[in-house]
Amino acid sequence: MNTDLKKGDTVMKVRSMGALLVALAFTAGSCRPGDSEVEMTPRPADPFTMEVGDCFNDTEMGVNEVTEVPAVPCSVPHDNEVYALFDLAAGPFPGDAQVDAIAGQGCYERFEDAIGRSYDESEIAFISMYPTEDSWTGIGDREVVCIAYHMEYEKLTGSVLGSGR
Repeated sequence: MNTDLKKGDTVMKVRSMGALLVALAFTAGSCRPGDSEVEMTPRPADPFTMEVGDCFNDTEMGVNEVTEVPAVPCSVPHDNEVYALFDLAAGPFPGDAQVDAIAGQGCYERFEDAIGRSYDESEIAFISMYPTEDSWTGIGDREVVCIAYHMEYEKLTGSVLGSGR
């Protein structure tokens, strides 16, 4: 995936072949009574194993790749939540600009169904994580990850899925 470094752009953190080497399990889940502070502490997670409903905090990233994200339960304050996943069409790498455009449009189209409110009326914004040319050609990566965050950069608590926020 390619990373354009700031939220507010259509892109966020990007995966690449380096992320494959991390191979850490992503097990965010929700917080239960009796969970220890250790269980609620962010833990490294592999961006290739993200699923809808997984929550994580912002992370420092390289210029063109994200190798791990700090996963947290959605019940504790967090920065981001995965709200949709989809694959880009097979074929040769269409170029960074085209992948960025398709990823952004695809996340926009999935926003209302996932969040429960239109993007224009929501307090939630989105960014997309998508393949880089290296991950596309090297490992066949085609997945786009749509990530929700609060447009005023406030922490989220609980899931945004179906929240109507």
